[in-house]
Amino acid sequence: MSELNKHIILKTKNLDIGYLSKKKETPVAKNININLNKGELIAIVGGNGIGKSTLLRTLTKVQPALNGDIFINEKPLKSYNNQELATTLSVVLTETVSSKNLSVIELIALGRQPYTNWIGNLTDNDKNAVNNAITLTNIDGLKHKKCYELSDGQLQKVMIARALAQDTPIIILDEPTTHLDMYHKAYLLKLLKRLTVDTGKTIIFSSHEIDLAIQLCDTMIVMTKDQVVSDQPCNLISKGIFDNLFPKDLIVFDEKTGSFRVKK
Repeated sequence: MSELNKHIILKTKNLDIGYLSKKKETPVAKNININLNKGELIAIVGGNGIGKSTLLRTLTKVQPALNGDIFINEKPLKSYNNQELATTLSVVLTETVSSKNLSVIELIALGRQPYTNWIGNLTDNDKNAVNNAITLTNIDGLKHKKCYELSDGQLQKVMIARALAQDTPIIILDEPTTHLDMYHKAYLLKLLKRLTVDTGKTIIFSSHEIDLAIQLCDTMIVMTKDQVVSDQPCNLISKGIFDNLFPKDLIVFDEKTGSFRVKK
């Protein structure tokens, strides 16, 4: 993507994230300054407990920032009301679906809630959005199944379809490859990559699958105990950002292959 065609859809300015309890701040990461472009697949990576989910919750206004600002399309996130936010970003969390008795198509249709009337009637436009989401995720054969009948991988695709039906410019996923085997991890991330190309949406996800993210993502946000940096994977590799992501006594990063390996 050329510089002229890039459009910053989400950015942070001097953002501090963490927890506030009994008027005591517990920061997780400080001074986060990132610019994320429209139509890209973006991974948030880092070690366990580094703050990936905290950052996602802060970017989605689920959790307040300790300091600094978040902007979506140049508008401060804190100025968005719930309705505006629901039509701007959709979220896919790792929690188990509470209504597994719903059919697949019924669950996907819930993505249209920000647009339906108070009794939830679907218009032709809503139905088209649902059917388009089903087509994009290639799950037409699942749409009449009950959600409890689905495998973990199938259910994750259905949740992505629900986010697509919500028709927001940004989709945010918290560890979408959890509980999936290697094949389905790669399949799901390739699906997300294709969706950014086919729809122009910005998809941001947290993941432990750093090797796959390096291969498939346009941009990566790398969180360490010292800093949070974002850039194209090739630039992050050349800057040595991955070299100190984990203790070197066991895991080392191979710049030639762009992957981690166990130290012999």
